[in-house]
Amino acid sequence: MPVVLKEFRVSTRGFTDIIDVTDKVRAALSESGIKSGLATVCVAGSTAGISTIEYESGVVRDLKDAIERIAPSNIPYNHDMRWGDGNGFSHVRAALVGSSFCVPFDSGHLVLGTWQQIVLLDFDNRPRDRRVFVQIVGE
Repeated sequence: MPVVLKEFRVSTRGFTDIIDVTDKVRAALSESGIKSGLATVCVAGSTAGISTIEYESGVVRDLKDAIERIAPSNIPYNHDMRWGDGNGFSHVRAALVGSSFCVPFDSGHLVLGTWQQIVLLDFDNRPRDRRVFVQIVGE
């Protein structure tokens, strides 16, 4: 069974920047030539995550607000006390969301719901250039 690893980069603003990467994942899948199987999308780093939402401004705002309530950016974090970089909240948020998302594909098409997109969430406290990997397994 073939395995293909593709990579793309995304420039982010940080502070829970949520970016739709579905088209980039589709492009990676198309370039692989594999027609049916499973694609795993993974962001490298401990202050970002990959998930899925309906990428619509209201949902994006709701998700940002929910993440702020769950892991507030304005409270003390032990990480900040140790390293002084002020991004303890971003590490906690990334751990809660997770760094990868798996999606099946068939006939060369991702199996996603009508309003479902794959998103990169950058939680760091500064802009970043993120490396995103798509590992494609199938036939």
